[in-house]
Amino acid sequence: MSIKSWLMPAISQRLLSRERLLQRRVKAERVRVRSGARHLLHYFHQVDDPYSALTATVLPRLQSRYDIDIATHVVGPPPDDAAPEREKLIAYSRRDAQLLAGHWGLEFHDSGRQPAAPAVQQVTARLVGAAEAGSFVAVAGALSAALWSGTLNGVTAESLAPASILAHQRAADALRKRLGHYLGATFYYGGEWYWGVDRLHHLERRLQELGAQKDGVTDLLFPPEPDLKTPRLLNDPTPIDFYFSLRSPYSAIVAKRVFELGRLTGAPVRLRYVLPMVMRGLPVPSEKRSYISQDAAREAFVRNIPFGRLNDPVGRPAERGLALIPFAEQSGKAQDYVLSFMHGVWAEGIDAGSERGLRTIAERAGLDWAQASAALKNDAWRAVAEQNRAELFALGLWGVPSFRLRDVAVWGQDRLWAIEEELLKGQV
Repeated sequence: MSIKSWLMPAISQRLLSRERLLQRRVKAERVRVRSGARHLLHYFHQVDDPYSALTATVLPRLQSRYDIDIATHVVGPPPDDAAPEREKLIAYSRRDAQLLAGHWGLEFHDSGRQPAAPAVQQVTARLVGAAEAGSFVAVAGALSAALWSGTLNGVTAESLAPASILAHQRAADALRKRLGHYLGATFYYGGEWYWGVDRLHHLERRLQELGAQKDGVTDLLFPPEPDLKTPRLLNDPTPIDFYFSLRSPYSAIVAKRVFELGRLTGAPVRLRYVLPMVMRGLPVPSEKRSYISQDAAREAFVRNIPFGRLNDPVGRPAERGLALIPFAEQSGKAQDYVLSFMHGVWAEGIDAGSERGLRTIAERAGLDWAQASAALKNDAWRAVAEQNRAELFALGLWGVPSFRLRDVAVWGQDRLWAIEEELLKGQV
């Protein structure tokens, strides 16, 4: 075992622990109280980003529920290294925002294309002016909805000089990077980031624990969707395609949930494994790695899934882990093996690149180690992983975990509810 593999589990366990997160929150609140400052949220808005459009519509509701100030910043798109498949991201974001809007009753219209550049420029000028004037929260939702529905009707921009608009965006981009993020539709509060309407429940819970809610506020605007808990066995259910990577923390925390959905409904779950992004030549900048790890830990806590004592399976560990999936499938132990691997490397700190580590993972999943050792020499999994990647791209997706059921294809552990809805559609 290398020194890195030996140290990583202990370090990550500390960095991603719930105790450390709560300690940081206590420290941030202590600093705020000592300074006499109000609760201050920083909100970063990208004008041509569908998720920002959705988030803008809920800002007045958020502010009406809590005794907070919201500082607003109009930012540009994420840098190239944070959006390696930019065109796919742009196209998928519109589809996904439409899905979210329908689910939560929000206003968004996907016309199938991005708003025209002149319209984006008009709205950017208006929103930068509103941010500077302190009226952003009041106007951003309506302006964003008008932009995406094509109903701006020739609205004129605020009388800000182009140089002032550019200066605002440059300062906003720099602040976002300095604080440690890369996306629009993001909130920063007391040392912690929250992305879009999907993560507002974490922010709201934190504000409620601090007593910042106004009278009568006890619920959440967008609570995490509960998983199916009781059997709903279906006649001839459609298989669920589960696209995942052994190095993806979000894949790790959703694997048990998707397998349980399959068990409760009788729907087969087909394993569509792919190589990790970084092993496919796609960059992952430090801000993105940090946010994903911290966010996955929060999401795992909400779902009561062990997570955080990790041993990064990049490279040899991931390859060896993938090599055993076909053998596990042939043995009827595929789901047990995937769960054993995910729990091992993401919650127990097992080095899957070592003989001892992978053997532990395989044997507790019910696999014979002698046969598994022989299966490691078979490289047929590589062609399968590439075929799965091609399928994923053909669906307009590129990241994991992703799911497909019939004509519904979604990306993210926080979209499993969409697969469950489609699976149970028409059932009584």
